[in-house]
Amino acid sequence: MIIKLLRAARQCLLPAMGLVAPVVIQSQNLPSLLLNKNINSTFSILAYDSTNQEWGIAVATNNICVGNSTIYIRPGVGAFSVIAETNPDYAIHGFEQLQQGASIQEAIEGTKNEDPDWYDRQVSGIDAKGNVYAFTGAALKYWMGASNHYLGKGFVVMGNQLAEGVLVSMRKAYENTKGSLAERLLKSLVAGQHAGGQITGKQSAALAVKGLNNEWFNQIDLRVDNSKTPFEDLQRLLSYQYGRVKLNQAIFALKMKNQQKGRELLRQAVGMVEGWNGLYSKIAMAYILSGDEHEAVRVIQKAIKENSLWKENLPAFYYLRHYPEISRLIHPDLFSLKDWCNAIEFMTEVNQDQEAIELAGTILKKYPSSSFLYFLLGKGYSNKGDKSAASGSLVQALKLDRENAEAKALFDKINQ
Repeated sequence: MIIKLLRAARQCLLPAMGLVAPVVIQSQNLPSLLLNKNINSTFSILAYDSTNQEWGIAVATNNICVGNSTIYIRPGVGAFSVIAETNPDYAIHGFEQLQQGASIQEAIEGTKNEDPDWYDRQVSGIDAKGNVYAFTGAALKYWMGASNHYLGKGFVVMGNQLAEGVLVSMRKAYENTKGSLAERLLKSLVAGQHAGGQITGKQSAALAVKGLNNEWFNQIDLRVDNSKTPFEDLQRLLSYQYGRVKLNQAIFALKMKNQQKGRELLRQAVGMVEGWNGLYSKIAMAYILSGDEHEAVRVIQKAIKENSLWKENLPAFYYLRHYPEISRLIHPDLFSLKDWCNAIEFMTEVNQDQEAIELAGTILKKYPSSSFLYFLLGKGYSNKGDKSAASGSLVQALKLDRENAEAKALFDKINQ
């Protein structure tokens, strides 16, 4: 029925619109365009990691912004993936039902029973303990391609308008892959695409993992809203996510004088965040801490080559001015107060506290009313363990600006 309608609509609409049929078929979702519905040919995997108490969903579609309407996660309660003709009521009411003690099946079926268009939907859900349930709307079997779902132990794969074998490949990939929940979900999604994915193509993808014990910065919410390569882009974002964590761990280890561990973490992180231009300052910092200033200089040059606006970060690297490659790039005679502050603060971050103290003293002669310069002077003394000199500098910083929150916090810390 739908196929006949689509064919008839193409014959009627395309000549009048002056469009060529193949272009419209590849760039528009015809059921949504012609039937005034929000139908997206989509596939997803939803899962629970009992060890880490994490709930996650990975999803892809042939339309834009798939993560906006298909992913719903509430740590400690459960998660829902709603695809085909999406409807957030399944998650809104589902979470309410779960919190009131309903099973995951009851939570989904309760909304379904009140939904006049249930037959155009595909919904999966998982509760706080990993119990799963899903349904595929009765009308989806008439859509082009395959539409179905599979319930596994603590996970669900489902999709519509798919090539044959997609869900089987997704299930096997998830069950046979090791790693974090996010890595397993993404490998499952990519396996589905390699098996043929959606017969209408691909345009966006998303991955979300949230856990009871995860800090906000460890929660994963990655989206590729419009791309010709959404799976590759999503994989790159996940690499960036984990690479940033490793880089922070490397910097911490290096500051703690654990060179071997820090250098290994740095090596791993650099490979994972390649192309993330905004992170190059931290990478350069890590190389300096590891004792490899030449590599830090190379990273700075690479950053500017990739993005000319990155030069705004250059004052921070005043510490490396003895390298000709850097001295040609920075112009201390043009430094503003904020530029000097960046230069001094960076020194305190790479264990060059004596140089930071000396430079702060010099620049204070030019800017004697700068509260932040006195704070940085105090930070340098504090790092060196000179509590008395640090306190004196911080007191002066607060005299100049009572709202200097960093100065107050450091003063309170060293005078506990």
